[in-house]
Amino acid sequence: MNPDCVQVTVTAASREEADRIAEDAVERRLAACAQVQGPIASVYRWEGRLEHAAEWYCHLKTTRARAAALEARVRELHGYRNPEIIALPIVAGSAEYLRWIASETTS
Repeated sequence: MNPDCVQVTVTAASREEADRIAEDAVERRLAACAQVQGPIASVYRWEGRLEHAAEWYCHLKTTRARAAALEARVRELHGYRNPEIIALPIVAGSAEYLRWIASETTS
């Protein structure tokens, strides 16, 4: 059984913000689990200028069916006007783990 799981990656400006997003998403069953990783060095162009920033990754495991609600909630909590929110399909994995993701994200 493939419950159509995805990993949603979000970058945050601080460890505290990434932790808040992770905890809120799991508490609300928008994600089964989350890992916070960082700091990472980011380089990007914003409003015509080259920017350098220390950021934190928040990796959230969810289902495709819950991804839009997760994105909406991340936008509510996030301090950036245009946060990075990327969902990638989980194309393979332990069937038991994928079922667990699906069961933990059922409201």
